[in-house]
Amino acid sequence: MKALLPVYCRPLGYVVLLVALFIPFILVMRGVVTDNNLLFYKECTKLLMMAGCLLIIFAFSKNESRETEQIRNSAVRNAIFLTFLFVFGGMLWRVMQGDVINVDTSSFLTFLVFNVLCLEFGLKKALVDRFFKR
Repeated sequence: MKALLPVYCRPLGYVVLLVALFIPFILVMRGVVTDNNLLFYKECTKLLMMAGCLLIIFAFSKNESRETEQIRNSAVRNAIFLTFLFVFGGMLWRVMQGDVINVDTSSFLTFLVFNVLCLEFGLKKALVDRFFKR
């Protein structure tokens, strides 16, 4: 998978993730979040996290090469597998609990987070491998 966004989108994605992580706490402390608008702020936070993850995944790295594309492809493959395990485990848990009300709606966000984690791990592993010339 080829990168689509410029290099500066990668750190920007991390900034967006940090903002999405801390904004809900700040809004709750200021009393902005109520029972009436909780769902709105929850979904907006999820959208911000998705946008941040997509910025990270689709941004060029500093030394973009064919190896980086292969790492990005394997990160997507690993993220799909981990997301499947996570969602399947959640489904089994709900079946064991007899919970028919709650439904998992954050599967795509889970996939994106796993994708970013796999991508970062792969890039750092490749850097260490190059450093020790395996």
